[in-house]
Parts: sequence; C-alpha cells; structure tokens
Amino acid sequence: MSLIKWTPTNLEPFEELENFFEWPAIRPTSFALAVDIWQDKENVYVESPLAGVNPENVTVSVENDILTIEGKSEKKSEMEEKNYYRKEVRTGSFHRSVALPASVDGSKAKAEFENGVLKVVIPKEERAKSKIVKVEVKK
Repeated sequence: MSLIKWTPTNLEPFEELENFFEWPAIRPTSFALAVDIWQDKENVYVESPLAGVNPENVTVSVENDILTIEGKSEKKSEMEEKNYYRKEVRTGSFHRSVALPASVDGSKAKAEFENGVLKVVIPKEERAKSKIVKVEVKK
C-alpha cells in the first residue's frame, strides 16, 4: 500500500474559516506571554520577549516561589484604523505566573529590560542551594 500526498485545489472553505476566527469581535484583548527559565547553583533566571512593550507598563513580582509578570501593550495611533488584511501583532494586557524550579529569595530579585527582552534574576535561598558534603571515613 502506498501513500498519496493530499494536495487540495480549492482552499476557499478554509479561508472563510480562517477569516471567521480573525473577526475583531472575537479577538482576545490579552495575549500569552512566553518565558524561558533556567537555573545555576546561585540563581534562577527568567527571560521573556516583550518587544514593543513600554517597560513602565510591566510589573514583576515573586511570592512563594511563584514569579508573576503582568502588564499591557498599547499601540497608540494618530491615524484612523487601517483596513487590515491580517493583524497578528498583539496589544492588550498580559499576565503570566509560573512556579520556579527552586526556593528563591524574592526580596532580592532584579529585573531589567534590554533590547525588547525582560530579564529577571532571582537568587536562590540558602536552604535551596546545593551543597557538597564530604564523606568522612572512620576506621
């Protein structure tokens, strides 16, 4: 038995379906925020791309080893609304809470915004840092 690649010749029904879901009345006013999280022995690091977002509209908090990033992206336009064919650049509010991979000291967290990327560094608590214990041999 061989497989035959399906190549549709009439995509109009799919285009209508795509246009239906792009109708502005059902477009969400918030968007999902992507985050990268990693750690080393001392800190937990978080990066999130926020191109086009004013850093003054972003709030970062850490509570009970949960990082929360929230804010809003506004697009101010002095021109009349455009007749978009496709509009994928999101504006509106965003909110993301993620559990961190270790116990951290949220009071010492630092956040900076550089080249459209939010970077957060959160030190681990002393009890969360790994410690190598030397094994003593008794005779």
